[in-house]
Amino acid sequence: MVNKIFSNISSINAFHSKFLLPELEKRMQEWETTPKIGDILQKLAPFLKMYGEYVKGFDNAMELVKNMTERIPQFKSVVEEIQKQKICGSLTLQHHMLEPVQRIPRYEMLLKDYLRKLPADSPDWNDAKKSLEIISTAASHSNSAIRKMENLKKLLEIYEMLGEEEDIVNPSNELIKEGQILKLAARNTSAQERYLFLFNNMLLYCVPRFSLVGSKFTVRTRVGIDGMKILETHNEEYPHTFQVSGKERTLELQASSEQDKEEWIKALQETIDAFHQRHETFRNAIAKDNDIHSEVSTAELGKRAPRWIRDNEVTMCMKCKESFNALTRRRHHCRACGHVVCWKCSDYKAQLEYDGGKLSKVCKDCYQIISGFTDSEEKEFRYEILNIESAEVSGNSVVCSFLQYMEKSKPWQKAWCVIPKQDPLVLYMYGAPQDVRAQATIPLLGYVVDDMPRSADLPHSFKLTQSKSVHSFAADSEELKQKWLKIIRLAVTGETPDGPNEHPAALDDHPDPKRKSEC
Repeated sequence: MVNKIFSNISSINAFHSKFLLPELEKRMQEWETTPKIGDILQKLAPFLKMYGEYVKGFDNAMELVKNMTERIPQFKSVVEEIQKQKICGSLTLQHHMLEPVQRIPRYEMLLKDYLRKLPADSPDWNDAKKSLEIISTAASHSNSAIRKMENLKKLLEIYEMLGEEEDIVNPSNELIKEGQILKLAARNTSAQERYLFLFNNMLLYCVPRFSLVGSKFTVRTRVGIDGMKILETHNEEYPHTFQVSGKERTLELQASSEQDKEEWIKALQETIDAFHQRHETFRNAIAKDNDIHSEVSTAELGKRAPRWIRDNEVTMCMKCKESFNALTRRRHHCRACGHVVCWKCSDYKAQLEYDGGKLSKVCKDCYQIISGFTDSEEKEFRYEILNIESAEVSGNSVVCSFLQYMEKSKPWQKAWCVIPKQDPLVLYMYGAPQDVRAQATIPLLGYVVDDMPRSADLPHSFKLTQSKSVHSFAADSEELKQKWLKIIRLAVTGETPDGPNEHPAALDDHPDPKRKSEC
C-alpha cells in the first residue's frame, strides 16, 4: 500500500538531494566566475521525467488514501497522529502528496522569470531556453494533476456541507456550478428556497438546513445528466423560470435574474452536451431538440420523472374529462405522465423505473402501457357500473334528489343521489342530474341507519354506518328525509320496494300533482 500511495517518491527525493541540489549550490558559490545555471538544468532536466510516473499514479493514490481512511480505522488513526506533528505544518497527507506534483510547474515559472530578466546576449540564454522546453513538457502533466487536486479539495468541502452522506469525492467528479435558486411547487406556484450543485455527471438538488458552522444542505434529489433536458418556461407570476427534466425528477426553477437564468441554462446545457460527447453510445442524441416537450413520451413512461400539471391549470379530469369537486372528485396526479386526474382515473399502481421500481399511483392509460396488460375484471366491472348515466337511472328510479353529503370529516357538498329501480340496493351519487358517470356508489346492504340530526344547522340529516365506513346525508326538508329513509331502511335489510303503490320520491318538498315527476 505504501508503494501504491507514494509511488517513486524515494527516487525523486534521491535525485534532488544527491544531484540537482548539490550542483546548484556549487554553482551559486562560483557565480562570480560562472553566472549561469542553464547548463546544469539542461543536463539534469531529462531526469525530471521520473515525475511522470508519480503524476500518472496520483489519482489512484488519492483514491486509495480515501478508501483506506474510510475502511481501516488503524490507518486513519496513524495518519491523523502524523498530521498533528509540527513538521506537517497543519496540512493533511493529501496536501503533502500534492507537493511533488507542484514542483515541476514551479521550476517552469522560475525559469520563465529567469529568462525574462536575462539579457538576450547572455551566454546562459541558449541553455536556459532549451531547459525550459524540456521542463515545460513535464509540467503539462503536473498542471493537469494540480487542477484535479483543486477539484478534489472542493469536492471535500461540498462533502462536508452535505453532512458527509453523499459519495461525491471521486476524481472523476467535477464541480461545474453551484448556487441558490427557487423551486416552484408542483401543485401550485409557491416558491421554495433551494440550492443546486451541478457536476459533470449529476445535479444535486438540495434543501438548506440550519447550521452554526458554515452552510449546510440536505440532498433532496440526485438527478443524473444522462437523459436530462432543459426547457425555458414562462410563468406570469414568477419571472426567470426554467425546467430541468431528468429521469429521476422534473424541477421547475426560478433564478434571481434573467442573467442568472441564462447562466444556469448555459451551464446545464453545456454539461449535457459534454456528457454526450464523452459517451459514444449517445452520439446520435447530441443535437439539441428544439421541440422539447414538457410531457413524457410513451417510450419514456415510468423511466423519466414527469412535470406535474398544476392543480389550477385544469378544471376537469384530464382522462375522463369530468369536472373536479371537493366532494368525490378531487385532484390527483399520475406519477408517470404528470396529468391531473380524478381518484377513479388514478386508482392504479405500477412500478416506475425512475423511482427505483417502487409501486406508485398512475392513471389507467399509463398503467396499461407500463404493465402491458389491462386492469382486472373486478375493476373493469366496477367502472362499468359507474358509467351508467344519471339521466338514465333518474328517469327510472325508486328515489332521487339533491342531498347534502359528507364522508368522515370532510366538508359538506351537494350531490345528486339516485336509487334506481333495476338496482334498488345501491345508492348512486352524481355531481349533477345530467352527468354521464357516477362519482361514487354505496352498496346499502348491511348499513346501519341513524336518523338523529347531526346538529341544529342540519335538522334533516341522517347517517349510514358500516364498520369504519360512515356516510352522512342531509335533506332540504323533513318530508324528503323521510322519503329517503323509507327506501334506505328497506335496502339495508335486502328488501326492495314492490307493488303499484310504491312511487318514486319527489325532487322537492311540494311536487306539482299536474306535473310528471322529474324522476
